Amino acid sequence: MGGIWGQAANTALENVPPQARGLVSGFLQQGYAVGYLIAAVVNLTLVPKTVHSWRALYWVGTGLSVFAAIFRACLPESRAFVKAKEESAMRENHNEAGKTKAFLKETKLMLKSNWKRAIWAVALMMLFNFLSHGSQDLYPTYLQKTKLLSSKQSSKATIIANCGAVVGGILFGYASQFSGRRLAIIAAIFFTGAFIPLWVLPDTFGKLSAGAFFVQFGVQGAWGVVPVYLAESSPASFRASFGGIAYQLGNMISAASAQIEAKAGETLRVEVHGKDLPDYASVQGILIGVVLFLLLIVVLIGPDNHGSHFEEAAVAFEPGAGLQDPSQFTGVHAVKTGGELSQQSSRMEAGHLGEKEKAEEAYIERA
Repeated sequence: MGGIWGQAANTALENVPPQARGLVSGFLQQGYAVGYLIAAVVNLTLVPKTVHSWRALYWVGTGLSVFAAIFRACLPESRAFVKAKEESAMRENHNEAGKTKAFLKETKLMLKSNWKRAIWAVALMMLFNFLSHGSQDLYPTYLQKTKLLSSKQSSKATIIANCGAVVGGILFGYASQFSGRRLAIIAAIFFTGAFIPLWVLPDTFGKLSAGAFFVQFGVQGAWGVVPVYLAESSPASFRASFGGIAYQLGNMISAASAQIEAKAGETLRVEVHGKDLPDYASVQGILIGVVLFLLLIVVLIGPDNHGSHFEEAAVAFEPGAGLQDPSQFTGVHAVKTGGELSQQSSRMEAGHLGEKEKAEEAYIERA
């Protein structure tokens, strides 16, 4: 599973023009919410009717995963990959051993020149994963143990929440195409924070479901921008591995979010109908509020290479690939009309290169 996200996100995004990547990013990431929604529906309808209980969820998930693998196997590789493969075949190091050696060399150069970016990306994905898992993993337990809703009601609330997630992810992903990636994420952060009270204070199913809808609208709205934001912010030649590893490292760090909330609920208590219960409402509200604040800071200090033509980057094992800066692909807009190039990058039009670009060219020439 850890190997899927980085590859899938970048395969999808490099196959569409830059002006459509925000919308595609939103659709792509909300596969997560759709899967969660399907699981909730299965839990509501199939699980109670089978003697195999919760195991039915895993069997449905296995079937969908096998279908996804077969479906992907029937699709062609991306145009960017085919082009890179054709170009690499004409180079001296086109054999596998030469490419591996060159890839490792360029990876070292990439990490050496992008270590700060790597730390930022891991911190970003850590907070994003705390945001999603902190608002989802313990949510059914919270509804049943603190709000005293039934298992059926908690499944219905989860379905409603993920409907909000799908809509929010697509809309914020689309909006990021016009507002920029950072501004869209920041707007989603403030939107989520505004609905935390509706998420934790009510006691009735209707109000709690509304709070869940709007909170997940904001949470997954921010997430809808993540695939394209991470792809545009990663070293362009390493965007699949860099983004995928940053995602999974952040996921690993945030893996204990549900345990943190459960442990805190043992000490933070609330009395409901004369019963002493864990106050998961306050626990989740505090955790999500802190995460939103920290995420806002990390996003503000991060880059925004909105509209990056990362598909123009060199292949990861080509000389100089490890030194390419993500920002240099922003503004490279090769739109062909009538067979002619209508617009060149502003950097090329200016007729000069910065010091870093000169160093990269000298490195490539030496190699």
